Amino acid sequence: MRAIAIADFAAPPALRDLPTPDPGWGEVLVRVQASSLNGFDVAVAGGGLKGMMEHRFPVVLGRDFAGEVEATGAGAFRFRAGDPVFGVVAKPVLGDGSFCECLTVAEDAGVARIPEGLDRQTAGALGLAGTAALMCVDAVAPAAGEAVLICGATGGVGAYAVQLAADCGAEVIATAQPGVEADFVRRLGATITVDYGSDLAEQVRTVRPHGVDAVIHLVGDGLQLADLLVPGGRMASTLGLGPQQLADRPIVATSIVASPTPALLERLAADAAAGRLRVPVQRSYRLEQVPEAIADFATGTLGKLAITIG
Repeated sequence: MRAIAIADFAAPPALRDLPTPDPGWGEVLVRVQASSLNGFDVAVAGGGLKGMMEHRFPVVLGRDFAGEVEATGAGAFRFRAGDPVFGVVAKPVLGDGSFCECLTVAEDAGVARIPEGLDRQTAGALGLAGTAALMCVDAVAPAAGEAVLICGATGGVGAYAVQLAADCGAEVIATAQPGVEADFVRRLGATITVDYGSDLAEQVRTVRPHGVDAVIHLVGDGLQLADLLVPGGRMASTLGLGPQQLADRPIVATSIVASPTPALLERLAADAAAGRLRVPVQRSYRLEQVPEAIADFATGTLGKLAITIG
């Protein structure tokens, strides 16, 4: 099968011909048709996870996937051949990825059925970023009328978080530069935009002098953002900030590590199929163009970069 993989920590991603895997106990073999690029993939490609996770080379890049079940292993009963599925490769060892034509995943972790009304290209850009955003919004649990500051609003996770928080009735304050970026997040539901290229704290205090009720920390100085919260405010961080780092502040902090359970994936898919959650894809690439997509990701994106495989 064709796959985009790295042969070593210093090796550039390249198109390779690798053996098609066989599903093990409780696993399904998925014929991949769509995927998308995440910051995690860029970090792996650049050697950023060396020493943090075990690598079994060649490491196939990619986490998100959408496609069709091609075969099931012994002990797998949740899906049948031909079922449309999507999800996230969530294995503890780096080796198997989704930028390939076929992959195996445990049927009880990181995979869900694609519902009617949701196409596979859209589902392929939903899994990892959507899960992270949903967990962040669930953690801060905004009530109607509360102010939620989303720092990193223009990226994949941020674009979903803006919509999910707005759907709760919150006043979303989104970081975005004036012009195209600000227009983008406002279309997703942001009420106010603040320019991350200027004094962010001053801008937030101008619109919310007493502070914001919640912060979703995807980029930037998390300690500075925590200072913008009202006493008792809530913060969700995908960058490792949690109760230990913020114990001296009168806030509730949660460190988020995206865990794409079937239940969370099903919630995301249902919202996307019903039109409540947009999957904003800035550009699509073919499998062999993944190295180009990685380079483009580094320059900044609005929403998601999708990968078409089959």
